[in-house]
Amino acid sequence: MAKKIFIGATGQNCGKTTMSVSLMHLARQKYRKVGFIKPIGPKIEAYNGLTVDMDAILMARTFGLEEDLPLMNPVPLHKNFTRDFLSGKIDCGSLRDKVLESFEILDKKYDLLIIEGAGHSGVGSVIGLSNACVAHTLNAPVIIVTDSGIGSTIDAVHLNLALYEKEDVDVRMVLVNKLRTGKRDSILSFLGKGLPGRSLKISGGFNYSPILANPTLSHIGKLLNLSVHGDPDGQSRIIHHIHLGAASAQRVVDALEESTLIVITSSRDELIVTISSLYHIPSFREKIAGLVIAGHVPTSEISQQILDDSDIPYIRVHDSTANVFTTLMEDVAKITAEDQEKLNWIRANAENEIDFEAIEALL
Repeated sequence: MAKKIFIGATGQNCGKTTMSVSLMHLARQKYRKVGFIKPIGPKIEAYNGLTVDMDAILMARTFGLEEDLPLMNPVPLHKNFTRDFLSGKIDCGSLRDKVLESFEILDKKYDLLIIEGAGHSGVGSVIGLSNACVAHTLNAPVIIVTDSGIGSTIDAVHLNLALYEKEDVDVRMVLVNKLRTGKRDSILSFLGKGLPGRSLKISGGFNYSPILANPTLSHIGKLLNLSVHGDPDGQSRIIHHIHLGAASAQRVVDALEESTLIVITSSRDELIVTISSLYHIPSFREKIAGLVIAGHVPTSEISQQILDDSDIPYIRVHDSTANVFTTLMEDVAKITAEDQEKLNWIRANAENEIDFEAIEALL
């Protein structure tokens, strides 16, 4: 039987998956066999003939757990899952049995099992399997991952604790993520004072990093459901800035910052040619992450040839630049197995910023 920990969160985009990756990395230095399961999977993808949650795919590919993938997400939520459940086509008992069956196999196989939830404590309630309910079913102690803050963080933790306590789940730690370096100790101290009378350990997660927060071109390709052309190595490069190429070519060039993705309308031949040509120059290559070429107007033949010859990474999308730019600015990047720069950063920083001994002491 494995030691186990359930990784919950106060909401989306708190860094729960990042924390699962870091804990897997740290645990594998102390335990011979470490496994992973995400019982409820709301964000599914197709992979090797399976339809499973994207975080299960990430963990399987990153840590060589592909043989476990059929067990790592026993309840993937397909597009019409909620409607099918509410229509009586699926029942909660069968779903719970699937979770328990997969869990019990992995529980026997590993020394430590990381169980990742799906958002805040109530996610999954519509099918009778909220995160709190799953943690109770698997008899797993919980770590709640939350964004950095004071008042808002305390409010969010209390809100989530209510459902865990209703399900008689043992929440043992609040792990605060995306901390500002200069305010890390101060925020953790105030949070300790703001959760009095509870046997909760307050611990720090990662300091805020644009490396984790910002997308890669590969991620944007998946977001737009389009292929990325050009240099394959450029697909995993982290984009730190997104610019709309609406000004003159010279002004667009002058405004370039480190690792900038430029959204250009397909009729701007002179700008496409200029950026493509500059991509050959090392000092500009550091600034130019790639192009998203938008619009229904075809790119001219000579511009397309220069674009392809430059090997600059680019995505061609038949939508307006305004719509594409808005989509990119509103998106929140998720880590995938292709994001090697992010995964390497997590591994390198986990040992300095995550107190694994404190987490292990809770198990």
